[in-house]
Amino acid sequence: MSSVYDAFLTEFIDKAKVLKLGVGDDCALGPVINERQLTNILAAIEQAKKDGARIHCGGRRATAPGLENGFYVEPTIIDGAANTDTISCIELFGPVGNVYRVDTYAEAVAMANDSPYGLTACIHTRSFDRAWTFAREVRTGVAVVNAGTFGSEPHMPFGGLRASGNGTREPGTEALDVYSELKDIYLITEPERL
Repeated sequence: MSSVYDAFLTEFIDKAKVLKLGVGDDCALGPVINERQLTNILAAIEQAKKDGARIHCGGRRATAPGLENGFYVEPTIIDGAANTDTISCIELFGPVGNVYRVDTYAEAVAMANDSPYGLTACIHTRSFDRAWTFAREVRTGVAVVNAGTFGSEPHMPFGGLRASGNGTREPGTEALDVYSELKDIYLITEPERL
């Protein structure tokens, strides 16, 4: 909420600035999938600037030694974008974090639900009631309490709502239905006894 916004933004920026890019075990962020995606991410960041958003760190292709030939985007933190701006209405699949100032819990949930996407959402809270209320109210395929929105437990169904995902849930046992065609097979091993 507004009361913690400035302190959160400062700490978020500080953490983003020290993230190591690369593919080693000590790296936090790898490259994006291909050059087209890199170009799309950088274009979205440039459009956000034109729309009046502030880029607090990153926002460029990473060119540090060892990264210059890869598809690396510097960890980027943006604020000041409207929730209707392009940067707020697309899935970038890159290291770009948008931060929005809201005054109330209800305003935060309404903003999350106003997105055309609904893959994952998270809340950080000490309130058990707030956590369960959030999980019930947010319109996403996955809701997380006190952790990030990345990844999924391999034994749990994962997938989004609206324009996120493909309308199914994977992995988990539910994925068996998506990737399987059921067939009953009867094998009689001693036909002469029939």
